[in-house]
Amino acid sequence: MDSTTPSAHPFLDNSFHIAWSSLTTDSVAPDISIALEQAKKNIDELAAADWQQNSLSFDNTLLALEKATEELTESWGKVGHLDSVCNSEALREPYNEMLPKVSEFLSGIALNDDLWKRIKAYSVGDEAKNLTGTARRLLEETLSDFKESGADLADDDKEKLREIEMQLAKITQKFSENVLDSTNAWELIIDDEAKLSGLPATALESAKADALKKGHGGENTPRWRFTLHAPSMIPVMEYADDEDLRKTIWQASCGIGKDGKFDNTDLIWKILDLRHQKAQLMGEKHFANHILKRRMAESGETALIFVEDLHRKISEPFQRECKELQQYKANKTGEAADALEPWEISYWAEKRRKEKFDFDDEDLRPYFSIDRVLSGMFEIAERIYDIRILEIESVFHQVGQTPASADAGKNEVWHPEVKFYELHDKQSGEHLGSFYADWHPRESKRGGAWMNYLKTGLPPEQGNGRLPHLGLICGNMTPSIDGKPALLTHNEVETVFHEFGHLLHHLLGNVEHKSLNGVNVVWDFVELPSQIMENYCWERESLDLFARHHESDEPIPEALFQKMVAARNYMSATITMRQLSLGKMDLELHINFEKYQGQDLDEVIQKILADYQVPLKTRPPSMARRFTHLFAGPTGYAAAYYSYKWAEVLDADAFTRFQKEGILNPEVGKDFRDKILSKGNSDDAAILFRNFMGRDPELEALLVRSGLD
Repeated sequence: MDSTTPSAHPFLDNSFHIAWSSLTTDSVAPDISIALEQAKKNIDELAAADWQQNSLSFDNTLLALEKATEELTESWGKVGHLDSVCNSEALREPYNEMLPKVSEFLSGIALNDDLWKRIKAYSVGDEAKNLTGTARRLLEETLSDFKESGADLADDDKEKLREIEMQLAKITQKFSENVLDSTNAWELIIDDEAKLSGLPATALESAKADALKKGHGGENTPRWRFTLHAPSMIPVMEYADDEDLRKTIWQASCGIGKDGKFDNTDLIWKILDLRHQKAQLMGEKHFANHILKRRMAESGETALIFVEDLHRKISEPFQRECKELQQYKANKTGEAADALEPWEISYWAEKRRKEKFDFDDEDLRPYFSIDRVLSGMFEIAERIYDIRILEIESVFHQVGQTPASADAGKNEVWHPEVKFYELHDKQSGEHLGSFYADWHPRESKRGGAWMNYLKTGLPPEQGNGRLPHLGLICGNMTPSIDGKPALLTHNEVETVFHEFGHLLHHLLGNVEHKSLNGVNVVWDFVELPSQIMENYCWERESLDLFARHHESDEPIPEALFQKMVAARNYMSATITMRQLSLGKMDLELHINFEKYQGQDLDEVIQKILADYQVPLKTRPPSMARRFTHLFAGPTGYAAAYYSYKWAEVLDADAFTRFQKEGILNPEVGKDFRDKILSKGNSDDAAILFRNFMGRDPELEALLVRSGLD
């Protein structure tokens, strides 16, 4: 069906180019209900008891299972995506109506006795015994998925598990909504410019434009609007001289997911309890062991040892950095050195960095216009991975609006700022995949940055052409002001590169089974492709391809570049310790839930992180209430936030090969594409890394890169 042709069931339209304007909220419940019924029918047919073992085959069992829910997962994926980028009350009602039904069905597939009997019967047959390569991997992963999802449980326990999964889906969605709503519920309007002393011009212009957009002030009576979205809040915390202003915004940020009707405290304990119940039903001591047994760490205890070992290695430099910052403030204020207030940390740390290295992050902003960052990033990927990326003309239509005939054949997007691209293999010209990019904040859009996918493709096989992938990358970066280019911070540039690394992992997937393709890998390996891309934000050779002054087109001056590199590891131990503290909190809550259950959440987390936190005069409430990585989905990064540091070890080590052989070396890039990016979950993650590096990963590269060796 052409993307401009109206569909009676728009969410079920499987066209590669999605007609976003047709995806009306009143279509969600009927369309997903249809997809759900068809998926149930497909599963029931597979589970029918009239099959004979000698009639079972790879195609009519494993591949049929993979295809049975494809329409449902793709259509539901569109709904979930819209919930992330175009959230509204009108969408929430049907989304929350269908969420438990979809969750219950999908989690119940592995609990279908007859289906499980069929898969087990096939697995011991002659054909299965002779499977090799990715076919063997699909069988092994399917068996493990079913076992891990409760296929061998007694009937009573299966019913308990179904109820747990349904409750987790509903409660974690409510957690996510509370974070979004409490973030959007707060604003601060300033009418006295003197209170904004110290703020960079970019932050002032953005706050002024935002106030005008919201109906505050005018050209002759300017106002400045601040919110809890990162591009608005972070500059205040780092640069505002007015301590009361910083304190006000810090206090408001502590209220996300905490205050009034948006309080997530009880939801966190319920989520932890449900996960613990699930793990015990599965015969595991705790949720961390349940979720990690098929990941690189293999157990919660191993992951915790990793976190605590790295903590010991950086504890001394961390404590030293804390004392140095206290002394710096004391020297500047004439006060005795003492613990800082939480709203002082970023401010004094930034002042000290600027003085120590004669470096201000804002000096880099003019060199990072988002369009140039994207084009340079694409050029780097094109050189390394032998691909070509093309922007495709797109149009935006309001939902429910019929596209004009002049727009026939043009690709649609869900918001005017969204862009659409195609990715092709440079040698063959093959269309490998396409993607959307949505980079700036909106009140209807969840916070943070992420990559996701709408379709998983397949390589050519048995006379069929390639099925391209369809993915997306989203963020909440500094927006354009008054038609001027959006100028990013260096940290935002790293985030863009990070999410693009995830996207490449999906778009370059070349595995012949969808469930093994792209980013469907263990979570302590999934961050390797994303984090390795961040390195290109620090190398002179790659920076010169995109870090150009938005007016003069000049590259970053050498003196500024040297300052940037020199300041790279400023307070590196503190930054590392924060990441470790989040991983420690995550693992402790999931490993020792029974020990902490029923206690005060803030007291528990303070106890867990006693040696992981910067000493502060005022103890902040835990950020767990807004920690969407852990609590905005049934699993997400739960018991796995350590994965970021684990994968940093992998990426720092793997990038040493690029550094030795050429950071833009297409031969090394081909190896990384062939042995990591294209392989998905077709083999064990440790084997994939070993294939690329010729050995197991080593921690030393990360410590050297971080200046902590």
